[in-house]
Amino acid sequence: MDFDHSPTAQALQRQLGAFMARYVLPHNAAWHQAVQQGEYPPPFLEDLKTLAREEGLWNLFLPTLGDDEPGTRLTNLDCAPLAETMGRLPWASEVFNCSAPDTGNMELLHRFAKPAQRAQWLTPLLNGEMRSAFAMSEPDVASSDATNLQTTVREDGDALVLDGRKWFITGAAHPNCQLLIVMARNATAQTEADHAPDKHHGHSLVLLPIGTPGIEVVRNIPVVQHHAPEGHGEIVFRQVRVPGDQLLGTWGDGFAMAQARLGPGRVHHAMRTIGQCELALELASERALERESFGRHLCDCANVQEWLARSRIEIDQARLLRSGSPAGAALRVAAGPRATQRCRQRARASGRHQGGGRGLANPGDGPRDADLRRHGFVARHTAGLLLDLGPCAAPDGRPRQGAPAQRGTP
Repeated sequence: MDFDHSPTAQALQRQLGAFMARYVLPHNAAWHQAVQQGEYPPPFLEDLKTLAREEGLWNLFLPTLGDDEPGTRLTNLDCAPLAETMGRLPWASEVFNCSAPDTGNMELLHRFAKPAQRAQWLTPLLNGEMRSAFAMSEPDVASSDATNLQTTVREDGDALVLDGRKWFITGAAHPNCQLLIVMARNATAQTEADHAPDKHHGHSLVLLPIGTPGIEVVRNIPVVQHHAPEGHGEIVFRQVRVPGDQLLGTWGDGFAMAQARLGPGRVHHAMRTIGQCELALELASERALERESFGRHLCDCANVQEWLARSRIEIDQARLLRSGSPAGAALRVAAGPRATQRCRQRARASGRHQGGGRGLANPGDGPRDADLRRHGFVARHTAGLLLDLGPCAAPDGRPRQGAPAQRGTP
């Protein structure tokens, strides 16, 4: 079975890799410095976006992109290796207008928005002129099952009125966020028992300008003691009133539309995650080649040879699942292993960096398995082979001191 990428994807992957190496990676340190100083988004981001759009590296995620819309139309399969390359840096996707949650929101608007809604919201998003967020998760219920949602929307004449609370709303704190797509339970589904729809036809999606009266962004919720600059917000809606024409799609079809959005979103995350795992493995292997402890190089312990070999196998497995599964199975299979896999790759990589692996300077940051193995390091020749076998990509741009390409065999 042939798992090679199409000629189109291979050409774009080379072009994207060159763009990342020439323009994006050299700005990585400046991006972190700007964010730490509270300057977000950094001033150079718009220039990078303009360059990417001029080179055709724009809106690469949307298979239904129209001929009259900006960007390059690709299938999900052709987009996969590009998302992997972008995923090596957490902020890189925004340069190409391919970052979540906007990708999913644009797909949703592309499929279900009315012409006026497309002009108001979709066109600016496709042009990279604004950001957006998708408000679904709630603190008081298990909202992974959307039928549990408690936020309500009711019709009041020609208006829609929302009440409720959402949290972990990615992108809500971004300065350019102008739109919230809110999933809410239809109030009629709770109060009119005789005419209530079934539980999968009792929700609607509403388009809310983020400055609408009654919307309060309560806080940016920290994740593992880290506040993302774009925010994972907790938002309260108190009698938020918008015109009825801000209903997305049909009243009661919110559940089906949300699933249409979340399916591709899971695959996009799986694509980007593989790029993160590749970078973590490269950093761990390089570290093993250059570090010494207890009188020897940190590349002589068989158990870490096994860890890095397992990482190589798991990453390739995830890539093949993503690329080779039928569309329906891919949503389940490709997204399933990636979360646990990413934790394992980062744990192994940050463990190789010892205390340094705990800081934001290392993309492999994550929980360490130091209590399990304190002094395990991969053999010289194995580490070199692992680096050679991994898909080629530009270095992450972080300054490295004296890292050798490969040492000789023992």
